[in-house]
Amino acid sequence: MKPRTYHALSEINVTNLVDVVLVLLIIFMVTAPLLQSGIDVRLPETTTAVEEPSEGIVVTITKEGGVFVNDVYRTSEQWEDELRRVIGKKPGQKAYLRADAAVGYGQVIAILGAMKRLGVDQVGLVTQPAKEEKKPEPKVKWG
Repeated sequence: MKPRTYHALSEINVTNLVDVVLVLLIIFMVTAPLLQSGIDVRLPETTTAVEEPSEGIVVTITKEGGVFVNDVYRTSEQWEDELRRVIGKKPGQKAYLRADAAVGYGQVIAILGAMKRLGVDQVGLVTQPAKEEKKPEPKVKWG
């Protein structure tokens, strides 16, 4: 009886790998829009240059009056404690205030005052660029 010899397989079967990759691609395509949940805020429009919020604390006020600190909802009694806790981790960092256009001026000023009182030195107000209106083309009649 002759001993069995084994030969190296020089061809790789990639069919299974392609199947797995396609299934993962479909899963990511379906779940990606679900992960992009955010706070529904209609920011006021302005024509000035807008700086995108970079690293820092983000305080958001919704049109219903809800306050979020770094996208985490806090009640009116809890948000100052949460802001104090976040500031304690990195003192001296910038803060950004995102307020819905329907929020009253008094509430925005109250939150700005509380932020200053808690030690936030630099507060930026987040807005969105104003939409440019297209001027209608003049109609000319040639006679």
